[in-house]
Amino acid sequence: MTNLLIKNAEIVTMNANDEIFNGDIYIENDRIKAIGKNLVVTCADKIIDASGRTVIPGFVQTHIHLCQTLFRGRADDLELMDWLKQKIWPLEAAHDEESIYYSALLGIGELIQSGTTTIVDMETVHHTEFAFQAIAASGIRALSGKVMMDKGNEVPKRLQEKTSESIQKSVDLLEQWNEFDGGRIKYAFSPRFVVSCTEELLKEVSSLSKHYNVYVHTHASENRGEIEIVERETGMRNITYLDHLGLANERLILAHCIWLDETEKIIIKEKGVKVSHCPGSNLKLASGIAEIPHLLQQNISVSLGADGAPCNNNLDMLNEMRLAALIQKPTFGPTVMDAKTVFKMATIGGAKAIGMENEIGSLEVGKKADLAILNLNDFHTYPSFGVDPISRIVYSATHADVETTIINGKIVMENRWLKTIDKNIVLQEANQSIRRLMKKVPNLLNSL
Repeated sequence: MTNLLIKNAEIVTMNANDEIFNGDIYIENDRIKAIGKNLVVTCADKIIDASGRTVIPGFVQTHIHLCQTLFRGRADDLELMDWLKQKIWPLEAAHDEESIYYSALLGIGELIQSGTTTIVDMETVHHTEFAFQAIAASGIRALSGKVMMDKGNEVPKRLQEKTSESIQKSVDLLEQWNEFDGGRIKYAFSPRFVVSCTEELLKEVSSLSKHYNVYVHTHASENRGEIEIVERETGMRNITYLDHLGLANERLILAHCIWLDETEKIIIKEKGVKVSHCPGSNLKLASGIAEIPHLLQQNISVSLGADGAPCNNNLDMLNEMRLAALIQKPTFGPTVMDAKTVFKMATIGGAKAIGMENEIGSLEVGKKADLAILNLNDFHTYPSFGVDPISRIVYSATHADVETTIINGKIVMENRWLKTIDKNIVLQEANQSIRRLMKKVPNLLNSL
């Protein structure tokens, strides 16, 4: 690894004191060795002069579907269940090894270009090992897992799993990939949602999560129609049912949580369940607006995720932060969800959601060197004089302002040039892959 010195930067630390100052960061191998003003370092292999630049902790996105990046633009203007049945499930069923690999790289390239350094990713039923290969090659930090689906109507036959096979394949992947590359990659059991999973599967996931001490990543209470199905089949609402099965604990990450009743909020708070808020996806699928200010007031862990490319249609945390802040203000007032609150959700809040707050999420000595360097010297971010740097980032910046991204001490993008992904090849292969998949979809639709 390379010892790296970043000089003369505006540093947004997100440490316990929320310090922001002009100074330097010295990275030795994969960790921050020193941070401060006018550091004297004689052993740096590379020096980055970050004069006029802003250094921030890398973004942590807690709900992503890399397997869906190829489907961008192919599932617009639908609500959740129609979106799944008519578009997403048939497309996921069409995936092959190569298409999963390039779908993942396409998404990771976008994530790195917009300053995201860590993701919680949910794949599809088949070929998950090829998504892990893409994650490994790209350098991104990730919790990922094979989606689990052993129940459901109007699901293509190719996505219909036997319970035992779904569990065994998940365990096999966990044993192969969990803690890969010194813990840069971790495994998370990923049952899709209650609608797609039998009680037997969910109970076994609960047991396995405890046994292996790994996270469970699923969807819950995203759509009122989804909740009606769960209540009709189980006699309980989503979170109450998950709690009944032993899944509601500090290892559970729930995407969305828009439609919660008071009992469910109490379960989430008391059991330490983590909520991943996905404002862009929730708006596009017309699912609703989660009452995030209420959850934050109860000290519930809330982080951010873009969800998948076909329901957003981008994976840009800067866009997600702006949406997260703005959509609450008409209901709760202009002072709610201020820039610092949202920025915390995107950085240290995401780190806490995955139990890595002592490793990532802020720029501090001893932590992993996961960070992004922004160039905020442009029309849309000026004037800069006397303006809170976090306000400039949350309300004004765009993904194009991210100049350099560093993950685990390794420069994965420098001056907008991706070093671990060949952009031209990925774009070419992405088009070839989706063209190939679309030829399969009519037959898959007939198999419903």
